[in-house]
Amino acid sequence: MAGHNVWKKIKRKKAVTDARRGAQFTKLIKEITVAARQGGGDPAGNARLRTAIDAARVANMPSDNIERAVKKGTGQLEGVQYEEVTYEGYGPGGAAIFIEVTTDNAKRTVADIRHLFTHYDGKLGTTGSVAHLFEKRGEITVPAAKYDEDATLEAALEAGALDLVKEGEVLVVTTAPHDFHAVQEALRRHGIAWESAEITMSPRSTVRVEGRDAEKLVKLMEALEEHDDVARVSSNFDVDLEALAEV
Repeated sequence: MAGHNVWKKIKRKKAVTDARRGAQFTKLIKEITVAARQGGGDPAGNARLRTAIDAARVANMPSDNIERAVKKGTGQLEGVQYEEVTYEGYGPGGAAIFIEVTTDNAKRTVADIRHLFTHYDGKLGTTGSVAHLFEKRGEITVPAAKYDEDATLEAALEAGALDLVKEGEVLVVTTAPHDFHAVQEALRRHGIAWESAEITMSPRSTVRVEGRDAEKLVKLMEALEEHDDVARVSSNFDVDLEALAEV
């Protein structure tokens, strides 16, 4: 049984402010560019690109920005060459952290990430040091107030979804990576629009972190998430959300 992803719950509680929207757009543009470079500029034949464009539209990114990012990926416009890199480490309290990066300068990025780990009493590890503690999963979130839970569950399961759980104001659909896009298309056919959809690293089990370690760990996760080159951050920690909110 995979561990529950507390970091995802914390992120969903934090609305994207105007000050952070520019950083969000930067990450989405990188994902669109890389997806177009790897699989071509036609969303109909490039599932990763289609997902990236969907995410950009949910974030209200202007169509011109999306089109330019696609053209940079396909080489129709001059653009930066990005590479995808992963980093692994441990945060305060022994929580494993897996970081997915899209960067044009890996040396700069790893120096920044190492600094953040050190600042928040974590430790950057070697490749493979924590990856085995996670498994790839598709995760699709649907606004619970807009769509019936049973109807969403039925549509998702028919397309091969693993599970659906209600977490606060969203329904969280979990899939195996190879069924991710099929479940997306099934929801689309049933008129169900999602708030977010991504392939994520889900913890196989969790590590309880408390007190000051929990505070520093969440700050480290937030600092990593805010870095322009970081696409996704995953961790296997479990914390008392109510106690954390009182800090």
